[in-house]
Amino acid sequence: MQSDAPLTQEPPLAEFTETVRKNRAIAWYRTKLPPGELKKLHRRSDLLASFQTVGYLLLLVIPGAVACYTAKFGPWWVAALGVVLYGMFSSFLINAVHELVHGTVFKTKWLNHVFCHLFAFLGLINHEMFGQSHVRHHRYTLHPPDDLEVQLPIKFAIRGFLRSAFFNWPGLKWKLPNLVRLARGKFKGEWEMTLFPVEQPEKSRAVIRWARILIAGHLAVWVIGIATGYYLLPLLLTFGPSIANGPFWLCNNTQHVGLQDHVPDFRLCCRTFTLNPFLRFLYWQMNYHTEHHMYAAVPCYRLPRLHQLVKDDLPPTPHGLVATWRQIAMILKRQENDPDYQYDPPLPDREGRI
Repeated sequence: MQSDAPLTQEPPLAEFTETVRKNRAIAWYRTKLPPGELKKLHRRSDLLASFQTVGYLLLLVIPGAVACYTAKFGPWWVAALGVVLYGMFSSFLINAVHELVHGTVFKTKWLNHVFCHLFAFLGLINHEMFGQSHVRHHRYTLHPPDDLEVQLPIKFAIRGFLRSAFFNWPGLKWKLPNLVRLARGKFKGEWEMTLFPVEQPEKSRAVIRWARILIAGHLAVWVIGIATGYYLLPLLLTFGPSIANGPFWLCNNTQHVGLQDHVPDFRLCCRTFTLNPFLRFLYWQMNYHTEHHMYAAVPCYRLPRLHQLVKDDLPPTPHGLVATWRQIAMILKRQENDPDYQYDPPLPDREGRI
């Protein structure tokens, strides 16, 4: 079933980003690329997209299916291992939805649409809400109040990580009531009211509809699971992405923490670091976050190539989570004593704009 319909009320995010670039309010710095390279980087491949998307889906299905089967027939320790692995992998569902909302993963548009809805359902994620928010995040990155997707200042505590490493109850406690609220058509807060103003009710319809689909769909799975005796199935579906969030927390919270706001340079407000291939796969290559913001229409599987082209124009790139979080800890410690401090990374002495 071919469909050119966007995932949100706005144009697809990649197209929107290219449009606003022509008439942007912020003159963003972007590293100049060799002639012809940007066109190559923008090429979408159904084959590479399938490797990323179907491969990630298998990482969810296999441990999830094993856990559900062995929870009923044993042994129990295999079920426990399956639950932990499913939770660890499914916590990255928001990154899958993020890439598919951009509309850049598959060359075949309806495949972006289908997999975005599938992963959003599995993760209890309102991709309609996220899509509207993320357009503005890219256009006005760390320029509040135009970007409130990232709440400044960003602060972390060890206890927050430890909670997420086992079971992210605070996140779940936030997600479920908000899902019900959106299903009732209730929007609140400065950011939601900016995205969905009262005088434009048509912008919120897709958000409300998807919230209702999520609730109805998950309730249906609970009925099926109880009726068939596979009680772990609904438990995994609804609560699984909140289990064993440690690797996700360490990856995802690196993106903007401690960096500068109100600057027109993605090298100063986004963080790039390198990871081993498996974590990069799970994280949908979002460790290349500066590159992703510079050229948002580049598919995730081409970001490693983009990194090679621009790395000489970036700040020093930490390798691995330990080095990255050592740098972040240094920044956060200084910010405790000086709340106005923002990390100013060293930049190469060169210029390049498109």
